[in-house]
Amino acid sequence: MNANDMLNQFAHDNDIEGLTQQSLQALVDNQAGYGIDNARQFLSFQKRIDTELLQHRVISNNEYCAWFENGNISEAQLKDFVVQFSTFSNLFLIAQLKKTINADSIEGMRASKEILANEIGVVFNSNKTKEASSGQSDNSEIVSIEGSVEGGTFHFKAAHFEWLLKMAEKLGMGFNDIGKRHHGSTSTLFYCDELARLYGSEDYMTSQASSYAVENWAAAGFWDQLVRGFEIYNQLNETKLPLGFFTWHAKIEAQHAAHTQEELEELYFSRYIDEDKFIYDGNEMLEGVAAFWDGLETHRKKLSGYTQ
Repeated sequence: MNANDMLNQFAHDNDIEGLTQQSLQALVDNQAGYGIDNARQFLSFQKRIDTELLQHRVISNNEYCAWFENGNISEAQLKDFVVQFSTFSNLFLIAQLKKTINADSIEGMRASKEILANEIGVVFNSNKTKEASSGQSDNSEIVSIEGSVEGGTFHFKAAHFEWLLKMAEKLGMGFNDIGKRHHGSTSTLFYCDELARLYGSEDYMTSQASSYAVENWAAAGFWDQLVRGFEIYNQLNETKLPLGFFTWHAKIEAQHAAHTQEELEELYFSRYIDEDKFIYDGNEMLEGVAAFWDGLETHRKKLSGYTQ
């Protein structure tokens, strides 16, 4: 019996199936704060999260992404999407910086810096990382989805905004046409401000609840829907829009959600969590996310002459 099988048997014997392997190992090792009763309490809390938070409509029924996935997108609708998404992506840096500043431990600060540094162009240090090349049309080819920014190399072209700029340029837009706050719609700016307020909150538990909500939304499949829509659009219109920003995120988000679950369990076993507040804060964050997509959905209908 290997180590994972032993942990799974331990979980079965103690009626605590559903915990991550990391938490099960901590229980076996009798780490401080970890106990069977606490584990059962956490699993009850997880059931509440699954039903009261992770069923939010922006996770379970994103109408805009369901439409986008079909690829029947006009150029005007696509431009609108790129402008709004680039604005969110750029202003996300503010929220991530605030999350870094407001971390309550050096470990938390470093975890936030990983995301921030990668966003602005520090590639993960991995032997799978590819060399930058001036001839590449898809800047994501110089980065990896594995490793750490520790020892990583900075490339201007690896900045996520520059990936989006490549796509914008293919659509006839330039640097000053995307990514600025004044480009954002009311709903996009509401989302960005909620990210700064909640995800970047000085209150650590609010930040953690918001982060958990955001990561689970990001891992729920919308990136794959966008990629499929872009691929069909390229096919139908015989274009070659560079999709690196979207394909890279589709690959990495599943890893983020797994790490976020481990972080939640570690948090639960190490300090007190107000379960009601955690779920409330998470839902507030998802309402901000939903506002962004609702704005895109409303505007894409206007652009298509939809009157219902």
